[in-house]
Amino acid sequence: MTGKQKILIVDDDENIAELISLYLTKECFDTKIVYNGEDVLSAFETYQPNLILLDLMLPGIDGYQVCREVRARSSVPVIMLSAKGEVFDKVLGLELGADDYIMKPFDSKEMVARVRAVLRRYNPARTETPDKNAAKSVQYDGLEINLTNYSVVCDGRQIEMPPKELELLYCLASSPNQVFTREQLLDRIWGYEYVGDTRTVDVHIKRLREKIKDHPHWKLGTVWGIGYKFETK
Repeated sequence: MTGKQKILIVDDDENIAELISLYLTKECFDTKIVYNGEDVLSAFETYQPNLILLDLMLPGIDGYQVCREVRARSSVPVIMLSAKGEVFDKVLGLELGADDYIMKPFDSKEMVARVRAVLRRYNPARTETPDKNAAKSVQYDGLEINLTNYSVVCDGRQIEMPPKELELLYCLASSPNQVFTREQLLDRIWGYEYVGDTRTVDVHIKRLREKIKDHPHWKLGTVWGIGYKFETK
């Protein structure tokens, strides 16, 4: 199993969990199944997955609370699984730190594609050569965003954030004062495999603003009716 990406599957429906495991195993992933929210954190510590597939409707501790607790200690990617399709459920999941949201029933190829897409966004920069690393960092007064090691330092403090938040911030900050539409950002950060709506971008911008406050020389600006930009003075 050495070298395989590890996926922690959390779903109380044994048939669905086993089916997901089968699909991912066939695609050369290593998998571990947990059937309730109470066991997720201990499994997370021992298994150390590269990604978590998390069902929302779990007995006892639900998926929302599990996501909160995972996010409190790690930025490992989380894809939520749910039969719920309301916008409120999607937005809440994203606000809690999920990286993607898949509605049941889902196509196996789409599920695998989304897993691969999220892992590509989270992992590739960690193996880049030193020459490439230099182009993956931007700095402003009191702010450094490093896409190579996925770190953000603001006013001397390390800011923890999930991969897509950091990638969104880097995308904007690496092109100062350029206006990006929500559709452009959705395409650049989430990619063509992501089937979502522009509300996803708004949710992530909101989370970024909670962590990165406006600075006298720069800020995350809104261009009403169009999108967002990293505004510098």
